[in-house]
Amino acid sequence: MMVRSLNDIERIEQVPLAERSLASSTYEALTRTARLSPNAPALSFFADASCFRNTHHWSYAELVEDITRAANAFHDLGITPGEVLAFILPNLPETHFTIWGGEAAGVVMAINPLQEAKQIAALLRAAKASVVVTLAPTPGSDLWPKLASQLDQLPEIKHVVWVGMGPYVDVAQRESLESLAEKERELHRGATIHELRTLMDAQPGTQLKSARLFRPEDRSSYFCTGGTTGLPKIAMRTHGAEVFNAWAMDTHMQPHGSGQVIFCGLPLFHVNAQLVTGLMPWSQGDHVILGTPQGYRGEGVIPRFWEMVEHFGINFFSGVPTVYSALLQNELEGRDLSSLRYAMCGAAPMPVELFREFEGRTGVKILEGYGLTEGACVSSVNPPHGERYIGSIGIRIAYQDMRAVMLDDAGEYLRDAKNDEIGLITITGPNLFEGYVEESHNRGVWIEINGQRWLNTGDLGRQDENGYFWLTGRKKELIIRGGHNIDPKQIEEALQAHPAVALAAAIGSPDAYSGEVPVAYVQLRPGHVCNVEELEQFAQHHISERAAIPKRIEILDALPLTAVGKIFKPALQQREVARVIRQEVERMCLKDIAVEVIQHEQRGLVACIRAGRNQESLALLLGRYSFQVEWLK
Repeated sequence: MMVRSLNDIERIEQVPLAERSLASSTYEALTRTARLSPNAPALSFFADASCFRNTHHWSYAELVEDITRAANAFHDLGITPGEVLAFILPNLPETHFTIWGGEAAGVVMAINPLQEAKQIAALLRAAKASVVVTLAPTPGSDLWPKLASQLDQLPEIKHVVWVGMGPYVDVAQRESLESLAEKERELHRGATIHELRTLMDAQPGTQLKSARLFRPEDRSSYFCTGGTTGLPKIAMRTHGAEVFNAWAMDTHMQPHGSGQVIFCGLPLFHVNAQLVTGLMPWSQGDHVILGTPQGYRGEGVIPRFWEMVEHFGINFFSGVPTVYSALLQNELEGRDLSSLRYAMCGAAPMPVELFREFEGRTGVKILEGYGLTEGACVSSVNPPHGERYIGSIGIRIAYQDMRAVMLDDAGEYLRDAKNDEIGLITITGPNLFEGYVEESHNRGVWIEINGQRWLNTGDLGRQDENGYFWLTGRKKELIIRGGHNIDPKQIEEALQAHPAVALAAAIGSPDAYSGEVPVAYVQLRPGHVCNVEELEQFAQHHISERAAIPKRIEILDALPLTAVGKIFKPALQQREVARVIRQEVERMCLKDIAVEVIQHEQRGLVACIRAGRNQESLALLLGRYSFQVEWLK
């Protein structure tokens, strides 16, 4: 059935979900497709954007064989149902073998490769991982050095598995990598180190040696989520949740038939890359193009993306607003983009002006959606065959309920929000996660509504009369100025409308009187010139809420981004706290004051200050602010 509206979703739900005969595990979902289309193209990978026509290919039969070999290799290393295997890898075919083979053996935990060494170690300890898969020693990569520096503090790690770049480089580079690996082995004789390809080559690819019988409720993966205030929470997910979400997303996008070409450029430690450009297309017989180990961040990927669309006949890709903004900076005239039908945008709200400009210049339909790790991946999306409203996150997926609700002062359910009334977004359905590994993180996560468990997403939004949802802000990102809640989105969208602005981020800056005041950081479009005074005047004319007009606007060469491409507001908040402290120091004419603002694993944002004999007087002044201070000797 073609989904055009919420009515179509409700018609789909007239058939009980139990009658849909979904696979019991991600492994079964993949093997079903391989049985139906063993020779169809499943995966193509290119390591270098400068020669993207030089690809490595896997048919569905070959893909599932490699996944099965990986599962058997992990099983022999002691990974059994419930046992955790972690990976710290760039985007490689072996990353997929690790993910889906690991889920077939036990539980797979994805770790952001950009995390610092100590934070990686803390996550491995928190998850009780016994095996970790990472990139073999490779020039230009710090993944192995970061892990190696922590191995002495990780006695729980029984096996380290290296993934080498050997298959994707020339002979001279391969020999150099082998030599480097041998030297590192000598330096770390105490560690049990394996090579993934060697382990896989010794395994059968036709069946699981464990003969495991899967249940939908079996744990499949751990994902780190949040992380803006210390160590990320670790979400526990199930096979059933992932399989259902992949099926429901595909049902939303139908009908398209198998054989679509889908580009993956987001990092594979992120749910969007794994499900939207991984499990979903592979459950339907589509062809995934994996573009460079660094994805969209790979050298030449963005500049040559339109050329890749033309060459591969790409039908669909998924990205975040910063990716769309970057793509518009590259020439697309003369390129045949007729194959490209849709592009999905998630992870962060799409600025209205960017949305209009992208669709206007490319003719590609953008499907804005919404999802979170705790809900497998996607919870709502604009229907590709129905009305798509700019700024809306669309209608809910089938079999997953979604509401805006009002809570009382104790955080308990009070009532559903009325149409267009802003409330807390909540979801319930077969895509929900089990909870967080650390029990204390589960406080406030669940809301009981009429005897049913709903997820408190922490997002604020409304639902209109047609069933479309509209986000109005992240509860924890609200700027609270003297008790007045300010949605940063209204500031960001106003500034985004300025012709010289590429990206904008609004945050709360510490203020002794109001608690917080809004400030904004912007990144200009290449080739555009604009000054702060012009932006301030523009903000005053285009932001209707007086309290929301930024107290200050700063222009940066580039806004800080996460590995997924979202604007990383914690870095801006650190910058603001440091600026406020320096301002107070200068006002008091103090000397020799050292300030560093960090993200502490447990305490969140902390200002570390060494003030010597001036500590007492400075502490009195800084006591007027809400941020935490640690005084260094």
